[in-house]
Amino acid sequence: MGRSDARWAAWAVCSMIFLFGTLFADLSANDGTAASHEPTVTKKGHRLKIISIDTGNPTLTTSDGDSQVNFELSPQAEIRLNGAPASVQSLQPGDTLSVEFDEQKQVTAVEVHRIQAGIILQVQVADGKIELTTDYTDRESFQMAAAAEILLNGKPVTLEALQRGDRAQISPDSAGLAIKVEVTRRSALAEFWDNFRHNLFKPLLLFFYMGFSVPLLKIAFEFPHVIYQGLTMYLLISIGWHGGEELAELSGGVLKQALLFMVLGFFTNFAIGGGAYGIIRKCIPKMRRVDAATVAAYYGSDSAGTFVTCLGVLVAAGIKYAAYMPVMLAVMEIPGCLVGLVLVSKLRRKGMDSFGNMPDEPGYIPATQIPAAEHTQLDDSSPAAENAAVPHKNSGGHGKAGKLFNAELLREVFLNPGLFLLFGGIVIGFASRLQGHKVTDADDSLFVNLFQGMLCLFLLEMGMTASKRLKDLQTAGWRFIVFGLVAPNLFATFGICMAHLFRPGVLAA
Repeated sequence: MGRSDARWAAWAVCSMIFLFGTLFADLSANDGTAASHEPTVTKKGHRLKIISIDTGNPTLTTSDGDSQVNFELSPQAEIRLNGAPASVQSLQPGDTLSVEFDEQKQVTAVEVHRIQAGIILQVQVADGKIELTTDYTDRESFQMAAAAEILLNGKPVTLEALQRGDRAQISPDSAGLAIKVEVTRRSALAEFWDNFRHNLFKPLLLFFYMGFSVPLLKIAFEFPHVIYQGLTMYLLISIGWHGGEELAELSGGVLKQALLFMVLGFFTNFAIGGGAYGIIRKCIPKMRRVDAATVAAYYGSDSAGTFVTCLGVLVAAGIKYAAYMPVMLAVMEIPGCLVGLVLVSKLRRKGMDSFGNMPDEPGYIPATQIPAAEHTQLDDSSPAAENAAVPHKNSGGHGKAGKLFNAELLREVFLNPGLFLLFGGIVIGFASRLQGHKVTDADDSLFVNLFQGMLCLFLLEMGMTASKRLKDLQTAGWRFIVFGLVAPNLFATFGICMAHLFRPGVLAA
């Protein structure tokens, strides 16, 4: 083993020790507190979730996750919702409950729990109202009860102490009034560290770690390319299918808001692509301009692989996201391609040769010295950004203006296989869900239920690929490595700020 391989192996071992040390520390810290998070159930009770309610002949259809159980309620049965007296008419599907029986196995008491969790969007102190959201699309307003209990990080406070962005859990009574509000507020650093620790050992990342260790340990295993292509096809169609199903459930007002947000996302990505090119040219002047344009095109686009990984993490963490996000993925894929086309077109007008070199860059070959050669496609995929960055014989190099948007490049931008599969899944899922749940439920077992498992295999391959590319860092140069570490966080912060500046009510007016 050479010195380079030994360094990478030592780095991998140290990383694994840190990861597992963090896991054991987290597990040890949770041992003493895990019991407090479990719901309290009496010996005669069962913790269940309500599936449906028959108010005529009071019957609750419940599920424990494995099977369904029906409970007939007698007129004498006591029903309490979040500790307050309630009626069977006030119960809702999704509520959790504890049922108590007498010696004759008759229901004597039903304790129902209903908690609405989300992020505080607005606090109206004068009106005594709190507005929550789970995904910045759906909003729900709660009127505070007269004797409502408000806790901030476990301490009693008044409504004035709550702020936008706080995480809240609201317990309503049967009339919908908030009788208890539990609010959590942490610093951005504490929030980051908590998310970092709790997401390090999700199954998705464990599969990535396993794949990452394959090349480092020199295990004789290659992920079959055909299976990788099949996984990619499945994940794109599944994302589109589920997104189309969710879109079919949205109202017209939400669809209008989604359209406005897509326009914002499109121009945000376009600005990120242009900004990336400017930063690279300023901080890494030795990089060829065509290479800087290619990197900028990738930053101005988005990644389906990263997107499906984020979806997996959100689903595993139980975090809700807007239904139109898969459509956002497709829309925000386009700006990067357009950024690449515009930048490379400008370079061609300034005299770029057919190998991507400018007159003031090493390796430049004047037009009279270029030998005739045919273009050879080395890969079965041809993203528009790459096609734009690699001039062909008749592409308008050496000062020729050429066409900025020709039919071939526009076809690559709008009809590349990834976008086609994604949009196809969206259309099919949308049209199917409009016909009712019975039409889509059978296919959900493939496109929804198996998604997490397929994503684990996809991340196994991603880990192997990332590990093989580690050696490329030695030739990239420290400036480019720093850019690769800083730029994603910088552009993510910019995107978050743009999203927070988005005001659906103002823009839709």
